[in-house]
Amino acid sequence: MATKIPERAKPTLASVAQQAGVSVPTVSKVVNGREDVSPDTRERVLAVLQQAGYQSPLQRRSAGETGTVVEVVIDVLDSAYTIQVLNGVLQSAADADVEIMVSVTGPASQGRRSPEGRAQRMVDEGRAGMIVVTSAFSETQLHPFRRRQIPVVVIDPLNPPSADVVSIGATNWAGGKAATEHLLELGHRRIAYIGGIEKAECNQARLHGYMAALMAHGVPVDPQYIYSGGRFRRESGVKGLRALLELDKLPTAIFAGSDTIALGILGEAARHGIRVPEDLSLIGFDGTNQGEESVPSLSSVAQPLEEMGRAALRSVLRQARGEVLDSHRVELATHLIVRDSTAPPAA
Repeated sequence: MATKIPERAKPTLASVAQQAGVSVPTVSKVVNGREDVSPDTRERVLAVLQQAGYQSPLQRRSAGETGTVVEVVIDVLDSAYTIQVLNGVLQSAADADVEIMVSVTGPASQGRRSPEGRAQRMVDEGRAGMIVVTSAFSETQLHPFRRRQIPVVVIDPLNPPSADVVSIGATNWAGGKAATEHLLELGHRRIAYIGGIEKAECNQARLHGYMAALMAHGVPVDPQYIYSGGRFRRESGVKGLRALLELDKLPTAIFAGSDTIALGILGEAARHGIRVPEDLSLIGFDGTNQGEESVPSLSSVAQPLEEMGRAALRSVLRQARGEVLDSHRVELATHLIVRDSTAPPAA
């Protein structure tokens, strides 16, 4: 008669504590990401947890014991860029039977919950992970989530994330170069760049692509033609064009760091009697529906915004399942869309 082999006992906090030589409260603190545990003790407990196959409530929910919920954190929900990214997340979530919770962290909601409080709430409520869209989350703000081993993916981060944080973006440098080369090929030589947040990683990449294209064509980079410092919003386009209008020699073309900035430029140009593209060519970045519907329709460098959202959710879920990712930096290809807002310069 065959002897029945006993199934492996489900690990508990008590069994982990005994094996690690610590108290049950100490194991609980490690599981919940508390800071009041020494690094050596934390490492020892984590090693035992991994060896024992222990899963926190968050990991068990991610594995399908209950409904999986992923939180999406955004600054504002009034831009075509954000809406298209969110559409991609929602499409992928529907396919994976995942629920999405959206949190807005704009000025109206600032101060309601600290990163520490948000991270602990995610553990308590068993969230599978978090997607951060174009927010200025610093390393300090991300630390509470990493300490609790909460999967985090950032999309188009304004601050360069550390190497162990997964980020999803587009080929911003190549896109900036392609936009500028399009204007150069039309015959423009006085080309301005109006960008968003000056130190934002995506803004810097687009600006450097613009500069590289000019230099490759032997066109000097004129600092007077570069304007950054606002946000990726219409107001930046308005202020940028006003600054350019103060110059003795106006540009014949403008590369805007986002479609929303370009729409601000377009409206301000009309108020000054400047015709696009007859007097001024204009190209944006993002490839949003807003640009397609503007008058004239906006030439733009399109980002695969919905695919960026889908890729972010896939990455969060893979991390929540404990899978090892091939890369922590994903860049999806951009492509040029030529519409009605660009033309050769006036003779």
